[in-house]
Amino acid sequence: MDLIGRSIAAAVAENIAAPLYRRSALAREIPSVFLRRLLLNRHIRTGNIPALFADLTQEYGPVFLIRPPFTEPLIFVGGPEANQWVHKRGRMYLRSKDYFDEFAKVYGASGLLPGLDGVEHFRLRKALQSAYSRERLASQLDELLHYARTYMADWKVGDSFPAAGMCRMMINAQLSPLFLSIESQDVIDDMLKYKERALTVHVMKAMPKFMLKTPGMRRKAKIIDELVERVLTTHTPAQRAGQSRGLADDLLSLHASDPLLMPESNLSFVFSAALIASVYLGDAFSFTVYAMASQPELYEQIRREADALFENGDPVREDFTPEAIDVTHRFLMESLRMYPIVPMSIRNVMNSCTIEGYDLPVGTRLHIAQTASHFMDDVFPEPYTFDIDRYLPPRNEHHSHEPVPENPCTTRKEW
Repeated sequence: MDLIGRSIAAAVAENIAAPLYRRSALAREIPSVFLRRLLLNRHIRTGNIPALFADLTQEYGPVFLIRPPFTEPLIFVGGPEANQWVHKRGRMYLRSKDYFDEFAKVYGASGLLPGLDGVEHFRLRKALQSAYSRERLASQLDELLHYARTYMADWKVGDSFPAAGMCRMMINAQLSPLFLSIESQDVIDDMLKYKERALTVHVMKAMPKFMLKTPGMRRKAKIIDELVERVLTTHTPAQRAGQSRGLADDLLSLHASDPLLMPESNLSFVFSAALIASVYLGDAFSFTVYAMASQPELYEQIRREADALFENGDPVREDFTPEAIDVTHRFLMESLRMYPIVPMSIRNVMNSCTIEGYDLPVGTRLHIAQTASHFMDDVFPEPYTFDIDRYLPPRNEHHSHEPVPENPCTTRKEW
């Protein structure tokens, strides 16, 4: 009996350990994209990166490899099946800490939400859940409308503005007072330039590190300290008494109650990130404005819905029913599909895994092209056509494959 027990134990141990040391005999070789084919792709010239990912996924499969000159090969995954794998199983095999830590150090921070995985990620996200909730925004709807009107107060018929810059500043004019209870229009441009340089240096690694320490970048880095000072000097208990609660209030309360989860050293990043979010939302807004301007028939339908909502004064949260904003909602969904702001995510493999038959060892840097499916005709027929009816039954094309989050550890959804 003892010998039998030892034999079973050895067999079980071997089966558990084997995947760590043995490559699957059924593993497929990851196909390489021919550099010439890549450079001649029409979407390279137009800058439509999601459509480029769609073409490569359809030609080479859900996992493919690009070999840029003078750098390490890049492994990509794309398509609905790969998206589903990342959504369902990614948190067990992938993490963002490896590539994000160095970027966080630029701000003197550590343990930030985008770079946390597993239990700590969910713990921090739960602590800040109310700050980003729909209920919080709904309770501040009157303030949101006020800030939007204030920003547009000086506009005159015939005025023209650069679309992207105007949309970013308009969104920041709303988010800054709602999130941090301060004005930041005078510093948001410099904060954005510093953040973009930090990403280029430490995440994309397209510039040497000294490019983040030029005199201009040093001046912009000091603005972040100024931002933190603005927030702290306007958030004393006496000043916040009777005021609507914002993100800064939740962050400072979390710091006071759990300084390990939200240390003081992280405040410079979390405060600036709240404002830099206006860039992403502003860019999405600018594409939406473009889509309305280029399709006057849809614009008129959206305008009629807006006129009905504001007919008897400012609407309240209960007025935003699915029927009241049907065209607007489907229009926004189609804008996000055709013009996604973040075309891919980056993760590192922390546990060996297999995606669609391709083995990915520990340490693999994985580029998740979650937006490739936006331009795959087996997911969205005629993907280059702006068609808001694709979200109506019986088509319901956004439900043809399971929705996939942009970040495997969040609930924000990308189709």
